[in-house]
Amino acid sequence: MTGVRVLVGTRKGAFVLTSDGSRRDWEISGPHFPGWEIYHVKGSPADPDRIYASQSGGWFGQLIQRSDDGGRTWNPVGNEFVYEGDVGTHQFFDGTAVPWKFTRVWHLEPSLHDPDTIFAGVEDAALFRSVDGGATWQELPALRRHGTGPSWQPGAGGMCLHTILLDPRDDAHITTAISAAGSFRTDDGGKTWRAINRGLRSDGIPDPDAEVGHCVHHLAMHPTRPDTLFMQKHWDVMRSDDGGENWREISGNLPTDFGFVVEVHAHEPETIYVVPITSDYLHVPFDGKLRVYRSRTGGDEWEPLTRGLPQEHCYVNVLRDAMAVDTLDDCGVYFGTTGGQVYGSPDAGETWAPIVRDLPAVLSVEVQTLP
Repeated sequence: MTGVRVLVGTRKGAFVLTSDGSRRDWEISGPHFPGWEIYHVKGSPADPDRIYASQSGGWFGQLIQRSDDGGRTWNPVGNEFVYEGDVGTHQFFDGTAVPWKFTRVWHLEPSLHDPDTIFAGVEDAALFRSVDGGATWQELPALRRHGTGPSWQPGAGGMCLHTILLDPRDDAHITTAISAAGSFRTDDGGKTWRAINRGLRSDGIPDPDAEVGHCVHHLAMHPTRPDTLFMQKHWDVMRSDDGGENWREISGNLPTDFGFVVEVHAHEPETIYVVPITSDYLHVPFDGKLRVYRSRTGGDEWEPLTRGLPQEHCYVNVLRDAMAVDTLDDCGVYFGTTGGQVYGSPDAGETWAPIVRDLPAVLSVEVQTLP
């Protein structure tokens, strides 16, 4: 029977949760790398045994870990990220020019076709690629050298490149998102980049129609419709049907349009999920009720999914990389919370149950569907 592997990164280690196709009973492995911040764990679409993890700590810096046996054993494979040329500066909130620095890897995105090729989005915002399974890393420097680069400013969590979308039709087409600069796209494998933020409106920056300066929290797309992108912004849920060239708001009847995650159903490109959070200064569920909202119409019309989720006195957050779906016939949806719970739904969100409780704060959730 086909199985599922849920990969969880937390403030204090990584966990691997495995089940068969019924998704009722789960085997829990971990913590791997106990005591370390694991910002992101992701498996290769090209090899179900290959998993990468971003291991970070204040004392020892950044490591990349790799497993070639489905998470049973791990090996550090590379910690040298080579910037190309002068690191340059960016602008802090008060307008001061601050030198670029390398803090951590926020997001790992393995190639859709080659298990040894993987991209990394880092803080301060830059994009790296490895073609040898993570052993060595080279920057794709044209993104950081975009003409607007010196004006990029950090969001509350830092100036992180947190989303990398790979187009299944063309390996040269990559879309990224940076907090708090916006979204950027290349159609030539990273040689040139352009901002794709037309239609975004952001309060708190001098020009609300600015090309950059927008705090994008996450992007999602369906692999069968890669020109349709969904965005959870600092405020607003947005949609583009032309690869990010133009955006329109689809927040509709959500109780609040602030949040961090957005995800797309594995088989239904017009079915999307978000988790509304009260506000930018109160990162807890609206009214203390943990609700996933689903739209079956690609936005505007939303329904709350609550069965099995706490509906009173719940004050956790769901971070930007902490929701994912599997590709089984009845699409499973999974998310983790800063309270250490990982919830799963085997029926596209109709019902929920905790897979595991009392983990450290969850930073990321990713899924591998196993043969």
